[in-house]
Amino acid sequence: MTDYVATASTLQDALGLKLPPIAVCLADTIPPGVPAHQGQVPAGCVFWEQAADGAFWTAAPDHELCAVGVHTHHLADPSSRYPGELASVLKVMAGMEYVREQEVEKIPVLGAPVKYVIYAPLARTPLPPDVVLLFAHSRQGLVITEAIQQVDLDVPPALGRPACAMVPQAINSGRAALSLGCCGARAYLDNLTDDTALWALPGEKIALYAARIARLAAANDVLGRFHALRRVDVAGGSTPTYADSLARMKG
Repeated sequence: MTDYVATASTLQDALGLKLPPIAVCLADTIPPGVPAHQGQVPAGCVFWEQAADGAFWTAAPDHELCAVGVHTHHLADPSSRYPGELASVLKVMAGMEYVREQEVEKIPVLGAPVKYVIYAPLARTPLPPDVVLLFAHSRQGLVITEAIQQVDLDVPPALGRPACAMVPQAINSGRAALSLGCCGARAYLDNLTDDTALWALPGEKIALYAARIARLAAANDVLGRFHALRRVDVAGGSTPTYADSLARMKG
């Protein structure tokens, strides 16, 4: 059984994350002791950021100001206004050629209806997470990418709009995904700054990802210092071999 406290600590320490890893759990029932989300949000992606402060559960009504998010998460029992809202927003996007009609069916969507979505810091998740989300800048993303390639044995896809599609992408494929966000998520999320991207890691493999991330973060630290020394030496007129640079670093 995965120790989510230890796994979250490993990810936090290895990557130096600003926000803790966020657990996203899909459920048919509400876990005991988990409160309902309070208040309205303009889009479901806002829940990712709010979950850094503690666990809460959501259902379709909490997501309905973003029809695209209701669609990608296949949320159960949406209101009667949902089909019209989705059609309306897709029409506007198609009119700008932001999402063309032939692209809509390619947007990842969860296969089965989802009754509840629970969000929490990974260290305090009330359920085994279906997906773990990371907010990471490019240096952190380098380590994450290298780890994913070793666990999934493949290069993670880089997704654009909509950002929420990375959740069904990771769940449906069983592999990690990178999202560069979308203009909506970048407008709503304070932590999705210009130098930050989002990662969705399948929860069932989170301990494997964390172990490889920790190892590769340490390796990157050593190799970064190695290459920094070589840069100084070459700029000074030397022509060191790798063995020379390694010996100088150890010395």
